[in-house]
Amino acid sequence: MWVLLRRGYPFRILLSLRGEWMGRRGLPRSLVPGPPRRRYRKEALPALEAPVLPVTATEIRQYLRAHGIPFQDGHSCLQAPSPFLGDSQLKDQTGATTSFSLYINKTTGRFLCMTTLAEGSWEDFQASVEGRRDGDRDRDGILLGEAPGAEDSEEIRRIWDRAIPLWELPEPEEAQLARVMFGLTKVADDTLKRFSVRYLRPARSLVFPWFSPGGLGLRGLKLLGAEGQGDGVHYVETTIPRPGAYHNLFGLPLISRRDVEVVLTSRELDSLALNQSTGLPTLALPRGTTCLPPALLPYLEQFRRIVLWLGDDLRSWEAAKLFARKLNPKRCSLVRPGDQHPRPLEAVNRGLNLSRILRSALPAWHKSIVSFRQLREEVLGELSNVEQVAGVRWSRFPDLNRLLKGHRKGELTVFTGPTGSGKTTFISEYALDLCTQGVNTLWGSFEISNVRLARIMLTQFAVGRLEEQLDRYDEWADRFEDLPLYFMTFHGQQSIRTVIDTMQHAVYVYDICHVVIDNLQFMMGHEQLSTDRIAAQDYIVGAFRKFATDTSCHVTLVIHPRKEDDDKELQTASIFGSAKASQEADNVLILQDRKLVTGPGKRYLQVSKNRFDGDVGVFPLEFNKSSLTFSIPPKSKARLKKIKDDNGLVTKKPSSGKKGAVPQNSKTCSGETPAPHQPDPSKLSR
Repeated sequence: MWVLLRRGYPFRILLSLRGEWMGRRGLPRSLVPGPPRRRYRKEALPALEAPVLPVTATEIRQYLRAHGIPFQDGHSCLQAPSPFLGDSQLKDQTGATTSFSLYINKTTGRFLCMTTLAEGSWEDFQASVEGRRDGDRDRDGILLGEAPGAEDSEEIRRIWDRAIPLWELPEPEEAQLARVMFGLTKVADDTLKRFSVRYLRPARSLVFPWFSPGGLGLRGLKLLGAEGQGDGVHYVETTIPRPGAYHNLFGLPLISRRDVEVVLTSRELDSLALNQSTGLPTLALPRGTTCLPPALLPYLEQFRRIVLWLGDDLRSWEAAKLFARKLNPKRCSLVRPGDQHPRPLEAVNRGLNLSRILRSALPAWHKSIVSFRQLREEVLGELSNVEQVAGVRWSRFPDLNRLLKGHRKGELTVFTGPTGSGKTTFISEYALDLCTQGVNTLWGSFEISNVRLARIMLTQFAVGRLEEQLDRYDEWADRFEDLPLYFMTFHGQQSIRTVIDTMQHAVYVYDICHVVIDNLQFMMGHEQLSTDRIAAQDYIVGAFRKFATDTSCHVTLVIHPRKEDDDKELQTASIFGSAKASQEADNVLILQDRKLVTGPGKRYLQVSKNRFDGDVGVFPLEFNKSSLTFSIPPKSKARLKKIKDDNGLVTKKPSSGKKGAVPQNSKTCSGETPAPHQPDPSKLSR
C-alpha cells in the first residue's frame, strides 16, 4: 500500500541534515531568485465596505479599450502587451508588436507578466498604466521589488548541489531500494534525467526542482521522503519555500509553445510515469488535490485541451471537477477513479495502457443531463466508494464519525448551544481537526477577534498551553502557519452581500472547502430588507444554503438559540428564528450543557438532524481547560471500565430520554494512533 501524506513538516525528514547545511532554526519562508518579483504572503482576507470582487471581466475589457490597450480573450485570462517591457522587448524580429505577455485574470483582475514576472492586483495595474500615461516611470516600483533571500538562495543551492541522480549512487543496492520505496522500478533513468530529478542520500528523499520560466534559475525545491510504517510506506512532502508560496508546475520547462494538450497530475511521480508511457506533456500541481492557485492559470492558457488525472479516490475526483471550473470546463476532461483507472504510477507498475485510460476521460462540461446514461457512472462511483462518499472523517471526534459518517462538500450545518457553553471553542476544534487533514478552511468570526480565535486554535493545535513554553512558540506557529486556514477580518455586524462576496472570492482563489460563520445574528443588523428579524434571518440562511450548493463548499453556521429554561435541554425547535434554518440545514448539531443539572462539566453533543443517512444521537464531551479541547483523550484503565460494557461499547445512560443514540467504539479511545498532522512535540527538540 502506497500512501501519500501531504503537508508534511520540514523538520521531520531533514533533522539529520540540520547540523550540516541548515543555517537557521527552520527552512526558509520564501525563495524567489531570478528576475525581480513582487512577494506576497498568505494573509487574512480583507474587510472592505465594497464587495471583495470590485471588478468584472466586462469592466476589465472596457478599461483596456478606453486606454487603447489591445487584448486577446483566453480561457481564464485576458492577454495584453505588458506595460513593464521596453519597446525593444515588445517587438519581434520583424518589428511587429506581438508580445502579449501580460495575463489578467478575468475573475480577480490580478495580473502576471510572463517576461518580467511582475505581478499584482488590478489596482496595481491601473496605477502603472496611468502612471506611464502621466510620464511617471517611477510607478514601476509599485510592482517590481528587489529579489529577496540571497542567503536562502545559497541554502537551496547547497541542497541541490548535494543531491545526486539515482543512477550515480555508489551502491547499486541503495539505488534499487530507493526505486522500490518510491515505486520507480519501471521509470527509466532517461525520464528522471529529463525532469532533473535527484536523490538526497542523508534525508533519503527525492528532490524535485522548481526552475524559473526560461531557465533563469532555481527558485525552490520539493523533497519527497519515504518512511516505512508497518507493511506500507508513507510519503512525506517538504517544500521550499513553504507550501503557500510554492507555485511550481513540475515539468513546465519541458513544455513547448506548440503544445496544445496537457495532462495534469497531483504528484510528481505520476507525471514521470505518464510522460514516459504516453509521451504527452505532463504537469504536476504543486499542492496536489488541495488547491489550484490562480497564479498558475496563465501558464495553462496555451492549452486547448487539459486532462485532469489527479488520483484514484473520490476526493481526487471532486478536486478535478472543482479545478475544471477555474480552467474553463469546456476544454477539460477528467479521468474517473476506479479499479482500472488507478494513479498513473500504479497503472504503469501494473502494466495498464495509459493511452487507453486517457482516451476514456470524460468531458467536464455538458449542457444538460438528458437521461440516466450520463448519471450511471456517477452513481456507480458512489456505490463503489461508500466511505469516500461519506466525506472526510474527524480524527479527534470518532463518535461524530459514527453519527455523521464524515464531513461532505456542499452541505449546510447549523450549530447551536446555550450561552457560555463553549460553542466557539468547540467549533474551532471541530474545524481545526478537518483543516489539519487538508480541508481548506475559511473562518468568519464576527463575535471574537481573529487574534483571540487564532490563539485558541493554536493552543488546540499544540494540545497544551504555550504560555508555559514560549521558547517553543515559533516551532508550533510555523506548523500552524502551514495549515490551509484563512480568516475574514470582519468584526461585528456585516452585510450578508459583503460576506458572500468574500466567500466566493476565497473559494476561487484558495479553493476553500469549509466556511465557518460565527455567528448568524451579527449579520442581521445590516439587512434592510425588512424590519422583521425573522424574515431577515430566513433570507440570510437561504443565501448560505445557495452558496453551499452552487460552490460545493460546506458551510457551518453558528446560530444562538432562543432563551430556554436552564433545566431544559435544547431541541431543534430551540434554534432562534423560524423553522427555515433547520429545514435548509443538512445537519443540525446541538451542544448540550447540563452543568446546572448534573454538576459542572457535563456536556455532550447532540446530532438532531442528519440528511445523509438519518443517524442521530448524542455522545459525551469532556473539556480540557489546559488545551481548550473537547476531544476525548486516551482514558485510564479505571475510566475505561467505567464506560465500557461487556461488548467493549459505551453504555448510554437512559436518563437523557433521547432515542437513536449511537454507541461509541471504545477502541478509538484506548489505542488510537496519533494523527499524522499532530506530530509528537518531543521529537522536535531532539
